[in-house]
Amino acid sequence: MAQNGLDMDIQFLPGVGPKRAALLKKELAVGTIGELLKLYPFRYIDRSSFIRIPDIRPDMAYIQIRAKVLRVDIIEKKRMSAWVSDGAGELELIFFKGIKWMFEKLKPGLEFVFFGKPTSFNGRINIVHPEVDSPAQGTAEVSGGAGSMTGVYTSTEKLKNGGITGKVMNKLMEAAIEKGLPYVEESMPEHLMRQCGLVPIHFALRNIHFPKDMASLEKARYRLKFEELFYLQLSLLKQKYIRSRAEHGIPMPRVGEAFNLCYNSLPFPLTGAQKRVITEIRNDMKSGSQMNRLLQGDVGSGKTMVAVLTALIAIGNGFQACIMAPTEVLAQQHYKNIQKFLQPTGVRSAILTGSSKASERREVHAGLEDGSIGIIVGTHALIEDNVIFRNLGLAIIDEQHRFGVEQRSKLWRKATFGAPPHVLVMTATPIPRTLAMTLYGDLDVSVIDELPPGRKPVQTIHATEGKRPALYKFMKDEIAKGRQVFIVYPLINETEKLDYQSLEAGAEEIMQKFPFPEYKTAVVHGKQQNDVKKFNMDAFAAGRADILVATSVIEVGVDVPNASVMVIESAERFGLSQLHQLRGRVGRGNEKSFCVLMTGHKMSKESRHRIELMCATENGFELAEEDMKMRGPGDLEGTQQSGLPISLNIASLAKDGLILNAARDCADSVLREDPTLTSDRNQLLRKELRKEKYQIKDYSKIS
Repeated sequence: MAQNGLDMDIQFLPGVGPKRAALLKKELAVGTIGELLKLYPFRYIDRSSFIRIPDIRPDMAYIQIRAKVLRVDIIEKKRMSAWVSDGAGELELIFFKGIKWMFEKLKPGLEFVFFGKPTSFNGRINIVHPEVDSPAQGTAEVSGGAGSMTGVYTSTEKLKNGGITGKVMNKLMEAAIEKGLPYVEESMPEHLMRQCGLVPIHFALRNIHFPKDMASLEKARYRLKFEELFYLQLSLLKQKYIRSRAEHGIPMPRVGEAFNLCYNSLPFPLTGAQKRVITEIRNDMKSGSQMNRLLQGDVGSGKTMVAVLTALIAIGNGFQACIMAPTEVLAQQHYKNIQKFLQPTGVRSAILTGSSKASERREVHAGLEDGSIGIIVGTHALIEDNVIFRNLGLAIIDEQHRFGVEQRSKLWRKATFGAPPHVLVMTATPIPRTLAMTLYGDLDVSVIDELPPGRKPVQTIHATEGKRPALYKFMKDEIAKGRQVFIVYPLINETEKLDYQSLEAGAEEIMQKFPFPEYKTAVVHGKQQNDVKKFNMDAFAAGRADILVATSVIEVGVDVPNASVMVIESAERFGLSQLHQLRGRVGRGNEKSFCVLMTGHKMSKESRHRIELMCATENGFELAEEDMKMRGPGDLEGTQQSGLPISLNIASLAKDGLILNAARDCADSVLREDPTLTSDRNQLLRKELRKEKYQIKDYSKIS
């Protein structure tokens, strides 16, 4: 690509200079003209329409009025007040900066176009620091010589203070288009642009910044979003195609006796969803290609059962299986559950964690090496160099987002068969479909979307401070029936004193209201020593404590079937996914369970919406979709923005699901015909994918 124009340092753009360039780099990570062109407006303002002063409301977004200056006053040299009239009403405009210059400009009797955001002060509407134009400029000379719509760009206080206002930004963008656009080369092949109805890149860039009209803006948006999502999917799917064509995978044609013994002695029948998922897994394992499957299932949907049966397929074919969990608590819990299921099969299992004693370790190491241990459950301890398998055929990874790629690849190297083990990745964090396709686009996805029989729905109740006495009475009634109670406090940040104070104050109040020895309360938080934490957690799990007061450390893991009440304090401070994960800690036994969301009276609109959704549905996938719409994909539990294989400038996984599907279908059809992109017509795609940002770390790669 003719790079010079796009790689030019932004300081050489008219109106920038070194000082502003440093500011743009620091605040918006924009250092070149090419980067500036990729800074897209997040909304648009129609500068062609005017509003009458009596019709202005304080909740309106930006508005434009045409009005004459009546009088101008400077108050204590700090503030300037200008009263203007459009014939229908009068309005006060306030200025704190550039007072001298504005005082000169706004002469009584002159008419201007004022543009800004109305606010309300002491019951009166005003506009602080409006943009001021002469009437001719306000209408005709809208930037870019395009239509009347003006882009609004991300800004910060520092940018505004450095003189980079919205108006300045539009001017800079105009200069960037003039200087940089000639150097932008088309990045989509012509045959795909025709097939997918995409406008050329020059049209798209011009109209995303300076739309001619609404239709042109829509076409520009579609083109740019489609391209981003298309290349993201193309890079992921290409890895998947290459891997599925690589013939090496351990063929596991048999089910085996151990599987049948376990299956036939299950205390309850499998759900339709569990059966469907096991069939999908079984087909992968006997195909001769390596399985790379993501298993999503809500809390309590029976993923462990599927994991055990999958491990037994490996055993039935003469291989070992390992199950890797992110925490010791979770590993212990898996091990306890798995042993129950394995009883009728005679298959030997073991556990290996950081706290395993030296003697236990030696025994486990020997059993893995001679093949007498069929299933090993563990934490990171499994990837230590001295852990050697006789014939590892299956790796099951729970809560995969908590493991780094390097940690996993260490596990794969333990394969001794000459082919990588089959991989099943499990998560209880419901991931919206669009995000799953992007984060795990190179994995096949299975979903368990029904709860096992016997799991009772958890009744979710919203309560405010006034209901606390009633809540305490309810907790005492439940404890009297022999049940246990979780009380969870938010922990936004380990260093936030406020959170610990509220946890400590809360724990103190609970101990007063629920006095010892009649009631026993255990407290768990991140600042405790591990052995103290474990002691308290174990006391609650074993039923020696009635109440567990904790920070959200209990979110993943902890299985206490006897706990029937989950109280979440300051519930408005948790995200939907987190609230849902916490709620999943109760309702694991046969008793009716409750989740009480305690909040303050004052809540933001968004918090109220979250709480209402929690009370309305137990479907984790519905909640995850909503959560993504509200917070964006970057904030979802365990899928921080860094988790996205590439950063998206314009497309949104929350809102552009339909475009994502179309882009994926298009990428899929390209790769079906030409998996390695070697044909001439796909030369452009090949070139684009070589760019550094598409060198995506393969999330499931076995290396």
